[in-house]
Amino acid sequence: MREDPHPTESVDLDNCDREPIHLLGQVQSYGGLIAMTPDWVVQHVSANLDTILGIDPHSLVGEPLTDHLSAEVVQNLNARMDLLGQEQDSIRVFGVQIGGRATDLSLHLSGKLVVLEVEPRKNDRDLEEVSLIHPLLRRVRAAPHVENAAQEAAHAIRALTDFGRIMVYRFDDEGSGTVIAEAAVPGVDSFLGLRFPASDIPQQARALYTRNPMRLIADVDAQTHPILSATMGFGDPLDLSMSVTRAVSPIHLEYLRNMGVRASMSVSIIDKGKLWGLFACHNLDGPKPIGLERRTAIEIFAQLFSYELLQKEADQVLARSTEARNLHDAMIARAGQGADFTENVDILSQEISGAIDFDGIAVLSDGAYIARGHAPSETEFVGLVDDLIATAPGKIFSTHRLFDKYPAARGFSHPAAGILALPLSRSPRDYIVLFRREVVETVHWAGKPEKKMETGPLGPRLTPRSSFQAWQQQVEGKSARWTKAELAVAESVRATLLEVVLKITDEANRQRQRASETQALLIAELNHRVRNILNLIRGLVRQTRDTSGSPENFAMVLDGRIEALARAHDQLTQTDWSASSVHKLIDVEFAAYGGSERIVITGSDLALVPDAYATLALVLHELVTNSAKYGALSVPEGHVAMTFEIDDGGAFILTWTDRNGPDVSPPTRKGFGTTIIEKSVPFELGGEAELTFPSAGMSARFVIPARHVGDITDVQIPEMTSTDGDKATATVARPEGIEGRVLLVEDNMVIALDAADILEGEGAEEVLVAATAQQAMELLDANIIDLAILDINLGRSASSLTVAEALVERGTPFLLATGYGESTGAANGFPPAPVLKKPYSAADLIAAVGKLRTVSAD
Repeated sequence: MREDPHPTESVDLDNCDREPIHLLGQVQSYGGLIAMTPDWVVQHVSANLDTILGIDPHSLVGEPLTDHLSAEVVQNLNARMDLLGQEQDSIRVFGVQIGGRATDLSLHLSGKLVVLEVEPRKNDRDLEEVSLIHPLLRRVRAAPHVENAAQEAAHAIRALTDFGRIMVYRFDDEGSGTVIAEAAVPGVDSFLGLRFPASDIPQQARALYTRNPMRLIADVDAQTHPILSATMGFGDPLDLSMSVTRAVSPIHLEYLRNMGVRASMSVSIIDKGKLWGLFACHNLDGPKPIGLERRTAIEIFAQLFSYELLQKEADQVLARSTEARNLHDAMIARAGQGADFTENVDILSQEISGAIDFDGIAVLSDGAYIARGHAPSETEFVGLVDDLIATAPGKIFSTHRLFDKYPAARGFSHPAAGILALPLSRSPRDYIVLFRREVVETVHWAGKPEKKMETGPLGPRLTPRSSFQAWQQQVEGKSARWTKAELAVAESVRATLLEVVLKITDEANRQRQRASETQALLIAELNHRVRNILNLIRGLVRQTRDTSGSPENFAMVLDGRIEALARAHDQLTQTDWSASSVHKLIDVEFAAYGGSERIVITGSDLALVPDAYATLALVLHELVTNSAKYGALSVPEGHVAMTFEIDDGGAFILTWTDRNGPDVSPPTRKGFGTTIIEKSVPFELGGEAELTFPSAGMSARFVIPARHVGDITDVQIPEMTSTDGDKATATVARPEGIEGRVLLVEDNMVIALDAADILEGEGAEEVLVAATAQQAMELLDANIIDLAILDINLGRSASSLTVAEALVERGTPFLLATGYGESTGAANGFPPAPVLKKPYSAADLIAAVGKLRTVSAD
């Protein structure tokens, strides 16, 4: 953080959060930087390029960089640059000769410029480090718990870097972090178990750690070098968020010097897109330059460790499944007695306590209230429900800081600092709530967690902490945290109690018994199907992760496979989950690659039962994807020939042949996609599959047994829905982006957040989110809306019809979103508008907006 030239401005921790550390305009001495237009004209260059490449930096500004590179290097980098912003955020290229010097390069986009960073190539153990990743990762995988895995990872990073001290630093939900594992040379001070305050890592630094996971400070005392600009200082500064050589904030360097650190490296640990923690690497006895190739190997290890971490945490949650299952069985066994919850509080309390620790329990059911242990009075409880818990109807609510969120809880007859609320219905509002007492926690900080203000030559500024000696603090006003495992058990308990409610209702309302039994059967069937789908997706995730290479490719391939399943399920839903047309399935899969113009089918259409239909959908997706990458669909003149036959035993024989494509040869290795093609039909359906690779093009033959073949005359082949058509259009010709202010009406927070991210990523100026029709109308009255997306069905049996009617009156275009199939008529009664079927992707949304524009133009 730079010193503030305005002494009258207040100085607090927000100053650190506002420091533009991505715009420092300097690079570290171990690398040089060149920023250029896509046609290679240099716009910015670091002043140390003469040292790095032997080229006068002033002579480069405004000139084409190609004048200083060989044709081979230009061709190589041109091919890599095409991938930036499409498949990869950054690209590394190793061992490139520039001006007779061996260099390693890193490329990324900064706005409209391509940033090329150059480092002298290190002749160290880089290739050897890559070979160590998997043996080190096996030790992590064998560790029984997260903490043990973190300790193994600390030793692994130390082996890969040779830094004097490696710390695994985990963030909590309040932003501070604790060192949960450490590996260090003898004699180095240990920080194991100490907590660092959230202010040590400002918010903008956390954001950069998420975007750019590797940060090396090779020498805290080394000179930095300014970036020269073609605009001579009058243009926007170069955004260095993704830079690997970006210079460091002076206050952070001062912080490291106060710790006695001479060199530092940070590697982000990302869990589901969020910053879980860091590998913090310190060297105390001198600078520690590390080559780009070795840093890349370390970054790969950290990414793989993140996957293992996610699995470890999931395993800890699953470890409580036995208690949850026993609890479920006990509650279900008692459900037949017909008594309500208030008559069984003591038994209920005893059963839940076997899986979740708590100090008090309260039950509100049908207006009756009863409590046991350290719990509030009925009046206090009702006020708590009205003001806090009811803000999340139908969802578990938990906090270990109730006093902060509901100060009146301090005055309860039995004050509780933590609650875990399980809603059992919406009307009447029935709850089971667990309470925890306040626990005074002794926190061991790495130094007193505060910054002080001093006056420097340019005015007041904040200075970093200078002491890191262990300092104790008594933290009050909190309970013990509700763990992920406990919350998972609570969700299971809630589901069980809802089942109990259903059974009790069956006993009390015998005239509805048949309807209730039908509902239970449907729920069981849905549960069976959902579990099968979830198990299939889990397998796809694991297998795709192991064979897809980069995280970006992993996301793209996995998304395609899941989308193939979604398309198949859409078709099955439209035919009421009966046998469905194979022609229709092929039409949908080929829609993105030219449709009927790219395929020749010989033979009559036929139908497959749902399980076989979903299996064939995944196989066809892999065939189409493979052909689009390497076969006939990869060239304009290519096409696919398919034949349909029924043999004497009624089995369906399907053949696939690539025609007019490039020459092919058998693959040297079989990935997961090939495994799906070769083994899905034999394993899932008991059929046959054969895959061959003649030079003229790949060929495949499948035999699906007769028991999976339905009667096509009984199938009503649905018209291609607007969503299917939009997906095809979106893939081929993407419409313009989204502009202006968007109103998003969605009652599910996770879906709303994801949709808002998509809208903002596609160019929306602002996204206003409303969970109810009333909130949406208030936003409409207060803002000018350019586009709206309305969830048709909102919570508590409400809908967004009134919002749609208001938008029609204002002449504002809108889309309708729904997770229901078209057969339900979910949009009946709404003004005409394009319908988005959930779950939708950015491509689906853009295609729907394009269709909306077409309708408006007509």
